[in-house]
Amino acid sequence: MKAHLTRRYRFSASHRLHSEEMSAEENASTYGKCNNPYGHGHNYALEVTVSGPVDEATGMVCNLTDLDGFVQREIVERFDIQNLNMLPEFARTVPTTENLCTAIYDILRRGFTHAHLEKVRMEETMMNSFEFAGGEIRE
Repeated sequence: MKAHLTRRYRFSASHRLHSEEMSAEENASTYGKCNNPYGHGHNYALEVTVSGPVDEATGMVCNLTDLDGFVQREIVERFDIQNLNMLPEFARTVPTTENLCTAIYDILRRGFTHAHLEKVRMEETMMNSFEFAGGEIRE
């Protein structure tokens, strides 16, 4: 029997949406107030969904301690109270929440082996949420 497990985490980070490949006018029209030179912050809510067979002995898809430990160590400690623009993950890309979501998915996909990663969902504000479930990104 396959089941899904979704776990919720929180962290805070700041960013400035700005592309070095665009002019000041293009950045302002594309990113609006999010292009503020001083940046701005968010209290992110991250949902990680994993799946797998339910272990007959434990009754679980995976041990929550394993998932929580990995997310705390590899995601929360990496991004919490950080300026995303200063991190290596965003050296060549704008730190939009879409890009943050895909970066987190990639970290989990490469490192969390106790269950199958289904998707990552992030709430940036009450009005904005982003989801990534892997696959090829088309340009």
